[in-house]
Amino acid sequence: MTTYAVTGATGGLGGAAVTALIERGADPTDVVAVVRDETKAATLTAAGVTVRTADYDDPSALRAALSGVDRLLLVSGPEVGKRLPQHTNVIEAASAAGVSLIAYTSILRADVSPLALATEHRATEKLLADSGLGTVLLRNGWYSENYTQSLAPALATGVFAGSAGTGTVAPAARADYADAAAAALLSAPAGAVYELAGAEHLTYADIAAAFAAASGRPVTYQDLPEAEYAAVLTAAGVPAAFAAILADSDAGAAAGALDSASTDLADLRGRPATPFAEVVAAALSTSD
Repeated sequence: MTTYAVTGATGGLGGAAVTALIERGADPTDVVAVVRDETKAATLTAAGVTVRTADYDDPSALRAALSGVDRLLLVSGPEVGKRLPQHTNVIEAASAAGVSLIAYTSILRADVSPLALATEHRATEKLLADSGLGTVLLRNGWYSENYTQSLAPALATGVFAGSAGTGTVAPAARADYADAAAAALLSAPAGAVYELAGAEHLTYADIAAAFAAASGRPVTYQDLPEAEYAAVLTAAGVPAAFAAILADSDAGAAAGALDSASTDLADLRGRPATPFAEVVAAALSTSD
């Protein structure tokens, strides 16, 4: 029997990947959920999944958590700027534990992406290439939920702000990426590289129009220079360093860095990505 593990398993992507693994036929007893806080893993335990506690900063705990694991989904760490040492810990622990394959959630076209966020992903991909372990690269595009986080303020003000100009993006729902990751973990061959993105190619004006159509309220897109948009985010309470990364990502979107014609996401899942309008409708229904 093959044992599968997922890091960050109480997070949005990791948790959805565990669910998708089981829905795709993995026996829950063959799935290990690696979590930082076991008190948040009650749902996983109830599903029959093995829950093990390990922090990305704790190499010894990671080695214990990955004992007996064959194929690992390494969900990239949430702390930008700390990812490389944390991912190093996971990769080294996986190697020591005898893991045969790591599927890593990277970023769209990480090898050539101009986004500041791509730097740590690119470095992690190199670590994996040098590790001697079998590797699958899951190069995720933007989550649709990255945009629906702006839904409430957009509806309150009538403005969806950004710095993407007329550039297009190809977002997909977080659950779509999680399902693709589960499919890859179950059967993808070592060495596979997937460029994962949705099938819609949306400008930020299109996103504003989707907000308006779903809510029945007027919403327009306001395009701002990158520095000005970063300042707006900072004024709204986003830490300055992260605001700069978000603004940089929008500038990358303006240049096409978050758009793709790849069908890898739909091909891996065996079905298309969730339409953006459905993700917006779901976000509206949960905010009511």
